Amino acid sequence: MNTSSGPERSHPLVFFPLFLFILFSPFPDFIEAQMTPSPRPTTLAGRSTVYAPNGAAATSQPLATAAALKVLQDGGNAFDAAVTAAAVLNVVEPHMTGMGGDVFALFWSAREERLRGLDASGRAGSLATPDTILALGLDDVPYRGAGAVTVPGALSGWAALLEEYGTLSLAQALAPAIDIAENGFPVSPIIATQWKGNVRILVQDPGARDTYLIGGERAPEAGEWFRNPDIAASFRMVAREGPGALYGGALGARIVETVRAQGGFLTLEDLRDHRPEWVEPLSVDFQGHQIWELPPAGQGIAALEMLKILDSFDLKAMGHNSAEYLHHIIEAKKLAFADLARYVSDRDYMEGDPTALLEDDYIARRSALIDPTLAAERADPGRPFDHGETIYLTVADREGNMVSFINSVFEYFGSGVVAPGTGFVLQNRGAGFTLEEGHPNQIAPGKRPFHTLIPGFVTKDGEPFLAFGVMGGSMQPQGHAQLLLNLLVFDMDLQDAIDAPRVRHMGGTRVVLETPIPDDVRHTLEEMGHTISDGGSFGGAQAILRLARGWAAGSDPRKDGMAAGH
Repeated sequence: MNTSSGPERSHPLVFFPLFLFILFSPFPDFIEAQMTPSPRPTTLAGRSTVYAPNGAAATSQPLATAAALKVLQDGGNAFDAAVTAAAVLNVVEPHMTGMGGDVFALFWSAREERLRGLDASGRAGSLATPDTILALGLDDVPYRGAGAVTVPGALSGWAALLEEYGTLSLAQALAPAIDIAENGFPVSPIIATQWKGNVRILVQDPGARDTYLIGGERAPEAGEWFRNPDIAASFRMVAREGPGALYGGALGARIVETVRAQGGFLTLEDLRDHRPEWVEPLSVDFQGHQIWELPPAGQGIAALEMLKILDSFDLKAMGHNSAEYLHHIIEAKKLAFADLARYVSDRDYMEGDPTALLEDDYIARRSALIDPTLAAERADPGRPFDHGETIYLTVADREGNMVSFINSVFEYFGSGVVAPGTGFVLQNRGAGFTLEEGHPNQIAPGKRPFHTLIPGFVTKDGEPFLAFGVMGGSMQPQGHAQLLLNLLVFDMDLQDAIDAPRVRHMGGTRVVLETPIPDDVRHTLEEMGHTISDGGSFGGAQAILRLARGWAAGSDPRKDGMAAGH
């Protein structure tokens, strides 16, 4: 329950309806446009790249960055700081992230001198079958509500990183978040705007209403003091009992009771059986660097496919953010996302090896489909196989560890469901499934849904180079590609690469461009057949670059966050 009183507060594909609804339809983007403030002009952001000798942290909220930095200054490492920041973000940016969501990480272990991946995503409940959903009179997997809730994997990921690589206990890492939740904090402006845009979701669930709305009616204003003692209590329970409090214990029992009472598909056994997985990342060579993403069920493979397609063209000669350049980004995205929609699912259910989508001969065939002067109304998937939203943070430490970390509840406030008294919202990742018979992403008990979350990493000559990410649903692969093009093709400074105006393809021929992109570019794109629209959001990036000695860090002015170092 929140407490706040007195002056102290101060063209789309049509193969698989639900899956493509989430990826390509204007509905989620329409929601996002209504709930996201107008993007700040990126040409006058005025931020400098942060340079630091020992360690750095970049997150989407200053209190989380400060907490991470203190961990580093007190002798903790990047893994400790990342988990600490993630827990703080659960408190101060609750509509985006938290213990009720999932975690993915790519990280460089200085001790092991290698890159590793962590998939701490949850699976569908054991009662989630197509027949069960159809019997409820539904045509699709629910987008919101208890029917969209999957096992929350975030806490398991936090614990796994600390156990394997950290120096702090889980209780120590949670302590700053507990303090902020118990004593309160002033809500930052972009978060306040997004929070306000979701009141209609929060009022529908008693637990969400009591937790996140002042007097059960309104969101906190920018600068207003807000407390969440319920999540402080949940964190304390986890600190005492460990992750088992959620995965089979009393906290998990409260979640299951709420979800089942509202028509969801989880059981306590589903929580008890959950395990995070260490995974091998996927990579491609690009401009003398190795670009890394996690394997499916995430959409990172689309970013890799986009970059390989674009590497077929002389982008530098086109000119940064010229009409020709943006046209090629848009068309490459269409091709990559057509493959994403057709083939990507839980990796255990895919039709073939996902690396087939990145093979040179396949990329050459996809690249040849781009008409340099005309926008495609739609893109069909290729035949690669032989038989035929979110917070992002990054931390680096004096030992050379680098963590690229993304944690999300998917849509703003996820499912909109809060088990009363727990203080955190449950994700709606089940919306990533389809009911389409025979599709690899068809919902089934114990199956991972398609995921939008993708942390990014870059190495050069076998050494860590860049930890980065761009939040924002289907903007993530597009943002990854554009950020890397800015850095590796156009040789931009790190903060300039983050600030540079972006393009976002929405579906069909519809494209949105950030304000600083000039009118002549817009007109040329329209002449090519693109439909230029207003609205939408362009993600939020954080990045840390390894220098010959020390670190460079940047944080996106499109968010409330900051980068800092010591």
